[in-house]
Amino acid sequence: MEDSCNERLDFGKMGYGCKHYRRRCRIRAPCCNEVFDCRHCHNEATFVTFALCLFHQSSLHNVFDRHELVRYDVKQVICSVCDTEQPVARVCTNCGVNMGEYFCEVCKFYDDDLDKGQFHCDDCGICRVGGRENFFHCSRCGSCYSVSLRNNHSCVENSMRHHCPICYEYLFDSLKDTTVLKCGHTMHTECYHEMIKRDKCCCPICSRSIIDMSRAWRRMDEEIEETIMPENLRYKKVWILCNDCNDTTEVFFHIIGQKCRHCESYNTRMIAPPVLPQ
Repeated sequence: MEDSCNERLDFGKMGYGCKHYRRRCRIRAPCCNEVFDCRHCHNEATFVTFALCLFHQSSLHNVFDRHELVRYDVKQVICSVCDTEQPVARVCTNCGVNMGEYFCEVCKFYDDDLDKGQFHCDDCGICRVGGRENFFHCSRCGSCYSVSLRNNHSCVENSMRHHCPICYEYLFDSLKDTTVLKCGHTMHTECYHEMIKRDKCCCPICSRSIIDMSRAWRRMDEEIEETIMPENLRYKKVWILCNDCNDTTEVFFHIIGQKCRHCESYNTRMIAPPVLPQ
């Protein structure tokens, strides 16, 4: 009897869903009363409608119809096995199947693929993937981070509650992997690698170096040694601000770059024009 019950619960597992999730239910969006496989499908569909309205220069009413589904507001789901609409719950009230092997009543979230290691973080207020044992919640940064970053990252208040500085997708509930930079700011991992590939080695938000630049600084030292400055510029001084250590200092001006006296970084910018010594 128990085996028969379990077979019913597991019926259709991994056989339904969309490109985002394998699940045995669809959701009715409370914002527009339409049915979608998941909230991401809803958001993508409304974005396409919004883009088409802009392209065809439709009425303002249609253009401003762009909206996103709030996960907590979902009240009704439709079983994908028997098409019964019902209040949010784990098991279908009609055919008795698990509508999601993983189910979160808070997020109204279903997923059949348990290999993702889903878990709900009460502090974040949303479900995350990767296994609860592999993450901790940083209260100052306001998000879950890998345990490898515990006591090993620069805290930035609410660092995940902003948009990726490269693609501008909101990071906090993004499906893509994120990277925490040395400065504490965050971005999508794929955006980070694309940025490095294009030789952009500074944080787009604070301009601090995001990789070890010591070899590059040594090459600049050598280039400066070999470059003779014009006589009228040789003894001019400038005030600089170092993006890596935030130190402000006065140094000799050079057309190749100005080196911070504190941390020996060339990731600096002039804050006062060159002046002749008195």
